[in-house]
Parts: sequence; C-alpha cells; structure tokens
Amino acid sequence: MTLCLRWIDHLSPGYALAVALRRDILRKPLGLEFTEAQLASESASFHLTAWAEEVLLGSLLLTPREGGSIQMRQVAVDDRQQGLGIGRHMVAEAEAEAGRQGFTRMVLHARDSAVGFYLKLGYSPVGDEFIEVGIKHLEMQKQL
Repeated sequence: MTLCLRWIDHLSPGYALAVALRRDILRKPLGLEFTEAQLASESASFHLTAWAEEVLLGSLLLTPREGGSIQMRQVAVDDRQQGLGIGRHMVAEAEAEAGRQGFTRMVLHARDSAVGFYLKLGYSPVGDEFIEVGIKHLEMQKQL
C-alpha cells in the first residue's frame, strides 16, 4: 500500500469524505453527530487526509490557537487500517506543516484510548483527565 498525504480545502469533495470518516470513527460510537455550526467552524482549520489510491484512510484537523499554539483535532483512521502507521505519518506531517506555518507548540485532547499513541510520539500530558464528548480525555502537548 502506498500512502499519500494530502492537504485539502474545507467544503471540497475530499472534505466531505473526511467528515464521513470522522463521523463513523469518532462520533457514531458515542451516539453523536456533527452540527452544521461545528462543520462551518472548521473553515479556519487545516485539513490533512491520508489516501491509498483514491480510498480515504485517515483524516485530522489543525486549528490555530493563541500564543503560537495549534491544536490537532479529530484524528481518525479507518478501523480496518489501524496499526499500520497511518496515524503516525499523519501526525508527523501535521507537525511539519505546523512548523512551516510558524507555530511553536502542538496541543491536543487525547481520548483515554489514544494517550499511549501520543506518548510514543513525544507528547507530554498537561493537567488532569477531563470529560469531553462523554469520555475521558487528557490534554497533551509537544514543542515543535
């Protein structure tokens, strides 16, 4: 499998596919849906996707924050493709792009089940666990 990472535009055809993937992986298991307002607010984010041929395998968002920080959000990899390094490649590209854009710190809210993944990639916990979308999360960060 040849992995291709692509930055896509908000409201592009690829974006629609990424929203569907994020809905299936991140929202449906929690009984949640995206609202129109949530999706509209993503116009200020950078959108990274991972493809094999023309099949979407993964997606994430980078949302600028105050003070030189950027937040990595909505990291999703197709359930059938997890464990193949797709998430690791997407995070590495996201970090590189954030650096190119002048950001100095990546922050994220890791689901309890993903904390180990981010620890392996050099992220450090900040503060205590908290509940977001009904499940445990931990804020994590990494200097770029």
